[in-house]
Amino acid sequence: MNDAGSHIRLARIVAIDYALPQRRVTNEMLTEWHPTWQMDQVELRTGVKERAWCNDGETALDLAEIACRKVLARANWDLNTVDAVLFCTQSPDHVMPPNACLLQDQLGLAKSVAAFDFSLACSGFIYGLYLAKALVESGAAHRVLLVTAETYSKWMHPDDRGPVTLFGDGAAATLISAGPVGIEAVAVGSDGHGASTFIIPAGGARWPASNRTKQQFTDQSGNVRTPEHIYMNGGSVLDFVKKEIPNFVHRLLEQVKLTLDDVDLVIFHQASQVTLDHLNRALHIPREKQFSNITKIGNTVSASIPIAIRDAELQGVLKSNMRLVLVGFGVGLSWGGCVLIW
Repeated sequence: MNDAGSHIRLARIVAIDYALPQRRVTNEMLTEWHPTWQMDQVELRTGVKERAWCNDGETALDLAEIACRKVLARANWDLNTVDAVLFCTQSPDHVMPPNACLLQDQLGLAKSVAAFDFSLACSGFIYGLYLAKALVESGAAHRVLLVTAETYSKWMHPDDRGPVTLFGDGAAATLISAGPVGIEAVAVGSDGHGASTFIIPAGGARWPASNRTKQQFTDQSGNVRTPEHIYMNGGSVLDFVKKEIPNFVHRLLEQVKLTLDDVDLVIFHQASQVTLDHLNRALHIPREKQFSNITKIGNTVSASIPIAIRDAELQGVLKSNMRLVLVGFGVGLSWGGCVLIW
């Protein structure tokens, strides 16, 4: 896809690429480490057979740099023409400075670039498109680099079955500029009342890390963690998805006077197989309009939707001029969706 003339102010995705860690963790390996986990049953619910995790010393920023270099080279963008870098992560290299500033230096982008982080999880890609669309269509930026990179493996306790069996690490880089077709509608939402269902309780300013927060405990399901690790109430998160997302998708399409009959492909955040199955059933999405890649990479959080888009493109499922619906949801609680022409 080629850039359009500067007089057009419709934001569009130009290209996406991604990077995964080389370390692979299969369900067979998890069975060896945790013989009581009944991984055959877990796999039916998660849909995940293997995932990629970072090694010690490897970070979301490292993966992001690889993904960015791949997509910038493929799109043949002059680095000096990038106006803004938006970096979505909940696993930054440092409390400060932002990853986006570090990435600007590592890529050799112009010092005039706007560079900032924002902290969201599974809705992060959609929120990033929301921001990029505003920048491009207002004329504040012409070329935006949106990075969604996460390494939840660093926040999981190795004996906590829920996160360990579900999440993989990864980074995606998305190039956004103006074009004749692009993002037709985008909407986001949040409900902080449900924040405690998916949280790392300790380690921030509210509950600083201490010897106490490093003490392990075992919950009623036999999972081990500390307050410095991810706590995920999977049942409550699924209830939230069932309650909010189907109606949200219909409202999103109503913004542009469309229905799912007008859509060629629907890509959800790759939350889990149970979640995907429910949404596909609830929205009556035919199999030919579905796409999932959770089996081989797991739930890669904010990177999951753009990685799925790129995989759909590489597999020939996604073609030019298709209309897509993209939907993300999770930590916050937060959610977002968009309708676009590819």
